[in-house]
Amino acid sequence: MPKQTLKVLNETFAIHSLEANATIPKSVFDCSVYFIGKTPDELSVVLPQSVSLPAIETDFDWRVLEVLGPLSLSLVGIMSQISSVLAEAKVSIFVLSTFDTDFVLVKQSQLDIAKQALVKDGYQFTN
Repeated sequence: MPKQTLKVLNETFAIHSLEANATIPKSVFDCSVYFIGKTPDELSVVLPQSVSLPAIETDFDWRVLEVLGPLSLSLVGIMSQISSVLAEAKVSIFVLSTFDTDFVLVKQSQLDIAKQALVKDGYQFTN
């Protein structure tokens, strides 16, 4: 299977941890890109770090690598392959998926290392 093409989103993102019963502020829904994950124990929100949230904890300076899609839900191993390349390069990741595609978040300070490792492994980047 050929390697996927990736795109680095322009914004820098933050990952917020909120109380499980927290109300999601309207400002989140005004963002062009955001991700919300909820479990019985927590509420996580990922959005451009230019938008602040009243969070328990926030981790800043994440960049998003989008796997250009749409990808079929039946495809196997896409994130496994990408995460293996980045693990070998000692790059920490935070992964998100949607119906159409996947997103890999890497720290801004490791973006160049991540891109170099992925290109060396045959992935391409588009603007």
